[in-house]
Amino acid sequence: MEKEITEKLIKEALDARSNAYAPYSHYKVGAAVLCGDRIFTGCNVENASYPCGICAERAAAAKAVSEGFREITAAAVAGSSAEICTPCGMCRQFLYEFNENMTIICCDDKGGSEIHTIKELLPRGFGSGSMK
Repeated sequence: MEKEITEKLIKEALDARSNAYAPYSHYKVGAAVLCGDRIFTGCNVENASYPCGICAERAAAAKAVSEGFREITAAAVAGSSAEICTPCGMCRQFLYEFNENMTIICCDDKGGSEIHTIKELLPRGFGSGSMK
């Protein structure tokens, strides 16, 4: 992936993080997904009934899908600590559904990053191809 696209996704994820609603964990996360030349962002939204919350990655992907985009080629996720933030297991499976070869940019709170594929983060993921 081109460096300028990677940098744009990281910036968008960091910016989206500022909208997070995290009154319980106090861990804010932002995400950005790339669909063609469009970027969709999302943030984590917590709820007192914990299962009702949504992670940033799923919020961004759901926004893309709701706008008619399903070809997600890359995603960036940025947390609010010095540790690199990776997608949780649920988000890994959710993203895998849209592209088993997706690039995932995992960031810390300052934009430092590691680049992985979704297959590296979720080996042997469950997808529509595995149901045939």
